[in-house]
Amino acid sequence: MTLLRIFQHARKVAVNREAVAAERLAHEEAHKKGTHPMSREDNKALIRYLFDEVWNKGNLAAAEEVASPTWVAHGNLPGQEMPGLQGVRRFISLYRTAFPDMQLTIEDQIAEGDKVVTRWTASATHSGPLMGIAPTGKRVTVSGIGIHRIARGQIVEQWGIDDTLGLMQQLGVVPPLGTQR
Repeated sequence: MTLLRIFQHARKVAVNREAVAAERLAHEEAHKKGTHPMSREDNKALIRYLFDEVWNKGNLAAAEEVASPTWVAHGNLPGQEMPGLQGVRRFISLYRTAFPDMQLTIEDQIAEGDKVVTRWTASATHSGPLMGIAPTGKRVTVSGIGIHRIARGQIVEQWGIDDTLGLMQQLGVVPPLGTQR
């Protein structure tokens, strides 16, 4: 990566963080006034829509309905911090290409204020390339937890963690713990 591209990426991240800070301030102001733009149930329904329409059906156009242009994703792997709507599309495409039959199931969902916490399980067949890993044809199951912050009816920030080690073990890229190769 050239120095110019690194600078451009850093600037995008800084701009998005500034936008998120402004949205947080606006939310705090609304909270002080006693107004929340969406109910907890509305926020949960928005995340269920994201899971079903975007992740399960692969409808990337629907991402524009739910994702703010200033979305900031805090991933659990380096390189998963893809800012904005374009980053959301790239991230989803990465996994939908590798696992085209992916189905996410919401196991638990809790909402408080402007945040929704979702515990999920994904099942899929590794049919396409994934970050340099050739398709294995293996069926995998991965679990994770996502926290989404919502403002003005769109997701503006997301934190996520999933069992990446378990995924890599199921794909045969990393040996199971306690075994030698």
